[in-house]
Amino acid sequence: MTQTGLLARIEAKPEHAAQVQELLENALELARQETQTVTWYSFRLGPTSFGVFDTFNDEAGRQAHLNGKIAAALTEITPTLLAGAPDIQKVDVLAAKLP
Repeated sequence: MTQTGLLARIEAKPEHAAQVQELLENALELARQETQTVTWYSFRLGPTSFGVFDTFNDEAGRQAHLNGKIAAALTEITPTLLAGAPDIQKVDVLAAKLP
């Protein structure tokens, strides 16, 4: 069972919400390339609020993701497209329903 995860909240500048949405939609391909990422979801919470939730089998997988291309892309767009730095929290998965 996946035991570790990340929950990121992302707030776009209003004039850049569409660009942030596009970046998150396109990031799916990057997530698919990460062999240690078990699940990856991006979602919209409101007009300018977005999030990402992903899971990993262990801490090594989580750290690999934090050092990967998606995190680098978020860091790169923070000054121009985001209202502030993403709020990224480490989570422990207590239970999961998997296919």
